[in-house]
Amino acid sequence: MQYLIVGLGNPGEEYENTRHNAGRMVVEAFRKKNDFPEWTADKSLKALVSKGSRGKDKVVLLMPDNFMNVSGKSVAPFVKNAKDAERTIVVYDDLDLPLGGMKMSFNRSSGGHKGVESIIKAIKTKAFARLRVGICPTTPTGKPRKPKGEEAFLDFIVGPFKKAELDEIKKTAKKGAEALGYFLEDGREIATGKVN
Repeated sequence: MQYLIVGLGNPGEEYENTRHNAGRMVVEAFRKKNDFPEWTADKSLKALVSKGSRGKDKVVLLMPDNFMNVSGKSVAPFVKNAKDAERTIVVYDDLDLPLGGMKMSFNRSSGGHKGVESIIKAIKTKAFARLRVGICPTTPTGKPRKPKGEEAFLDFIVGPFKKAELDEIKKTAKKGAEALGYFLEDGREIATGKVN
């Protein structure tokens, strides 16, 4: 069986440690933890790819190397039918979750996330798994502190993590790598129970 793990983000060094790249950070942590080969740039897919295996299963790690809102173009060649979609998990940043929080879900809408929207359009189904990674700062009482207004929102998500946030997200990336392992080993439903 083949599984596909997709880490969403924006390409290029200037976006490396930005909030919008939280998904890529988790997939990179998984790659390192499982000794998958270094990324190779696939020009036809416009993506970075690393292929390995877990037990009997083949696993493809994919990081679309074009901008978020056209991520689906890189994913579509791997997802030809409903079975492929069910063995796909997309990892991405979520402003509705507090920094360091994580949620696994399946067959949901994009929630306004342009990368997920692009994938749904490209593979013509919502029936794939997601691992959402929280990037929202919180007040001392734990309430989310979202940026107000379109411009502030865009500046925030493509802005770099502050030092303390980056330390937190690195810990989250390790937990996310574990969560992806549950998805591969235990299946979607058990993994979702463990993560949520």
